[in-house]
Amino acid sequence: QVQLVESGGGSVQAGGSLRLSCAAFGHTYSTNYMGWFRQAPGKEREGVAAIYTGIGSTYIADSVKGRFTISQDNAKNTVYLQMNSLKPDDTAMYYCAASPRVLSGDYCYMESKYNYWGQGTQVTVSS
Repeated sequence: QVQLVESGGGSVQAGGSLRLSCAAFGHTYSTNYMGWFRQAPGKEREGVAAIYTGIGSTYIADSVKGRFTISQDNAKNTVYLQMNSLKPDDTAMYYCAASPRVLSGDYCYMESKYNYWGQGTQVTVSS
């Protein structure tokens, strides 16, 4: 019902920047919340940012606060994750997700609250 397509991943040196994009297709009315998650090898998936698409409220996890920002372009049904001052620890597969729910607080970072997922885009940060 909702298809999510991520792009923008790649390899960058520490201190560099990348911008990830996530375009939503299909029943976009089911995308009340859009989130970005990441999963490094051997680690659990971690929520890093979310946005309430209706009003634009944003949520950034403490682990990336001050370096990552999330934004949206409603006309394009696209959400962005701007990642600055990247560190090797940011190396992971990054996933976009969508939820039809209205989430609050830490629920924004819980993958179980999201129904739709993209295929992921790899981010590699070298030292």
